[in-house]
Amino acid sequence: MVVSSVEAQLTALVRELPRGTSGRVIVGISGSPGSGKSTLARELVRAIGPGAAYLPMDGFHLADEQLARQGLLERKGAPETFDAFGYARLLETLRARPRHTIYVPDFDRRLEQPLAGARAIESSDDIIVTEGNYLLLPGEAWGAVRRQLDTSWHVVTDSSLRHRRLIARHEAFGKTPDAAREWVQAVDEPNARLIESREGAADRILDLTEWAPDAEPV
Repeated sequence: MVVSSVEAQLTALVRELPRGTSGRVIVGISGSPGSGKSTLARELVRAIGPGAAYLPMDGFHLADEQLARQGLLERKGAPETFDAFGYARLLETLRARPRHTIYVPDFDRRLEQPLAGARAIESSDDIIVTEGNYLLLPGEAWGAVRRQLDTSWHVVTDSSLRHRRLIARHEAFGKTPDAAREWVQAVDEPNARLIESREGAADRILDLTEWAPDAEPV
C-alpha cells in the first residue's frame, strides 16, 4: 500500500479500524527510527478527532540516570532501554477502560528524557493510537505489549530517507554532524534491522516513502 497523500492514508486507515466489544480499540503502529510512524499516529488521531487519543511508546524510555546505572546509556533507544512491562501494564489498564482520566508519559526530545503524566487519556476516548519501534518484538515483555493491540500496522520507508531524517533530528537536538552520523550507524541502524525483521508479524504493512505530510515525519 503506497500512499501519495495524508488524506488518502488516513481515510484508508480510519475505515479499517476494528471495533472491539468493550467499545475501546487499541491500534499499534510500529516502524524503524525515522520511518514516520510518530507523525502518522498523531495525524491519525487528529483526523479521527474527538474520541481518539495518542500514546507514544517513547514515554517508557528509562531515564538517563537509570541507563547509566545499568551501563546502557550508549545503547539508549535499544529494546532493553525501555520499561516494556510498564508499557504493557498501562495498555492493559487502558483496555479495561476505567471511568477516570489516565495520565500517561511522553518523551521530550529537547530534554531527551521521558515526562510522566504529560498526556491525558479520557474515559470517553474510544480509540487509542500507540506507536513505537518495538511493538512487534517477541519475548515476555514485548509480547505482552502486542497482546494488548487490536491491530498492528508496520511502517516502512526508504532507508536513505530515514537516514537523512535521523541525522537532521540528531543535529537539531545538539549533536555535531559527525556525531549524528555515527549515532545513526552505531545505534539507530542495528535497532532498525531488528525492527524490520519483525514486519511479518504486523497485520498490515504501510509504505510511507511517498507520504508528504505538512510536518516532517518522525
